[in-house]
Amino acid sequence: MQLRNVSILGTGKYLPQTCVTSDEMDIKLNVKPGWVLKKTDVKKRYFAIHETASEMGAKAALAALQASNLTFEDIDCLVCTSGTSEQIIPCTAALIQRAMGQGYSGKPAFDINSTCLSFITGLDVISYMIDAGRYHRVLLISTEIASVGLNWEHKESAALFGDGAVAVVVGRTASNSKSHIICSAMETYGDGATLSEIRGGGTKQPSQEYSLATKADYSFHMNGKGIFRMASKLMPAFVDRLMTSSNTRMADIQLVIPHQGSAMAVRILSRKLGISDDQLMFITPDHGNTIAASIPMGLHEAIIQKRIHRGDRILMLGTSAGLSLGGIIFEY
Repeated sequence: MQLRNVSILGTGKYLPQTCVTSDEMDIKLNVKPGWVLKKTDVKKRYFAIHETASEMGAKAALAALQASNLTFEDIDCLVCTSGTSEQIIPCTAALIQRAMGQGYSGKPAFDINSTCLSFITGLDVISYMIDAGRYHRVLLISTEIASVGLNWEHKESAALFGDGAVAVVVGRTASNSKSHIICSAMETYGDGATLSEIRGGGTKQPSQEYSLATKADYSFHMNGKGIFRMASKLMPAFVDRLMTSSNTRMADIQLVIPHQGSAMAVRILSRKLGISDDQLMFITPDHGNTIAASIPMGLHEAIIQKRIHRGDRILMLGTSAGLSLGGIIFEY
């Protein structure tokens, strides 16, 4: 096992002001009434029309600090764990720090990006630094604006996504607490890299080359069926290895918080992995797929809905572009 004495101290969430219902998405996508809800199970999602990613992240971070009974001065480091960036340069974490009114604090701020698994990767990396004493308390923030990059010609994927931000304060476990991270794992299979991508905007196809002919390269492309086939083939063995390394059975898990992707994929994978309905935290119907924010947003909702309690064993699990698989087992 890879036991780390790290605890979740508090969480906070921010959703944009503009709520978009499935009926409104039917009109936007020019499909027959009821199509979006039937295909995605998303009744409503939120789009950032007036907010920036850093503004949303700052609001979620302040809410998480309040829930933790802490102030910014109590934090040693700020890490943005998002799959999207507000700008190419600088990192979104620096912009969030500034949006919090702490632009002269000197607190280190940087990004960790593994697309939809960014929060799990960030928590995994930072937990070792906390356990080693490098940092004592860290703000992890996932803030996502998916709506600006959607390809509206790809109706099934465009109908699924939403925007939002969530923040989690983590710190070294107190002496009177049993909270800790038990184990974590990540595996990447680069043969699946083309299944989920935005080709334009980087050094291979820089923004200067944008034209109407290449417009699709600068929008999100997802082969949902291909991702599901690859993930469903790899995920059961991945979860078995994760469980074995922690001497855990699925029956020992009080709650599973998956990446909030399509409802059909979550249901089928849940059956394959032996996850019961009572164990599953599924918030897609009210949020959509909020990329890297989806897993910590599920964690936040589980806490405020009192679906988890201190000492419960939790599994956070998901996939991301790459194709990558990732998971963390911890005692809350």
